Amino acid sequence: MSQDTDKEPVEEKLANDKELAKEKLANNVEEVVEQAQQEVARSRAPWYRAIKRIQILALACLIIFVMFGLLAWYVHFHPVLAIDITITREFQEHNLPWLLNLMVFISLLGNYDVVFALLVLLTGAAFWMVRLRLEGVYIIALSAISELLNLSLKLLINRPRPSASLVEVFQAASGKSFPSGHVMSYMAYWGLLFALSFILFKRDRWWHYALMIIPAFFVVLVGPSRIYLGDHWASDVLGAYMLGGLLLGVSLWIYLALKQRGVLDWTRSDREKDLVSYGQQRQAQHMR
Repeated sequence: MSQDTDKEPVEEKLANDKELAKEKLANNVEEVVEQAQQEVARSRAPWYRAIKRIQILALACLIIFVMFGLLAWYVHFHPVLAIDITITREFQEHNLPWLLNLMVFISLLGNYDVVFALLVLLTGAAFWMVRLRLEGVYIIALSAISELLNLSLKLLINRPRPSASLVEVFQAASGKSFPSGHVMSYMAYWGLLFALSFILFKRDRWWHYALMIIPAFFVVLVGPSRIYLGDHWASDVLGAYMLGGLLLGVSLWIYLALKQRGVLDWTRSDREKDLVSYGQQRQAQHMR
């Protein structure tokens, strides 16, 4: 009997310590999320300035990328172009180990569809958590639309990939060639991240610049990497930049219209709901 009574205080103490640890963890998570939300809110640029930025970006995309249709029509009837072969051979003349490794690294993410999809979902969820709900939905939706559009056009245009008899193929890829799937997916994901960072934030924190530099790095270099590795012709890459830019520009126009209407905006009532929910959780923990 004495042994049983000795065990009871120990078990009760362990249970209390466990509850305290859970409560401390919940408080820490809440504090981190709150700090992130406040940091993002403080960094937001005035909306009138955001409207001007988004109009410039969208207009530039629409002007530049109207040539996509003509290019797609031409490569459909002329799948192998002398200028494409020349450009690829010029790229591959620089046979340096560090350059090959860099080109492989740039294309690596696009080689794993599941990993890329998870990254897109996690990024969208992160934006949602810091009260940028429309932006989070947009990140996921634009990548999905871009992927479907790319697959449809590849089937329609039916252009074969570069042949090892014409250029060196470092990475053999399956499927059709026009337009480049890597470039379009990078434009949809990294390009949108760059645009949102340019539009929304004041650029007075280091991570503001990181959100622009890293996406720009991948968007700019993915095209040359596809040519260098022999996976795509230069015209495939050009077409993908055109279509990806057009899709991005149109989506930004729609985003502006939705943002002006306050679609999925975080409101004061949402804050009150968060506080009520958190209070209920705390009360339930104390009642256990």
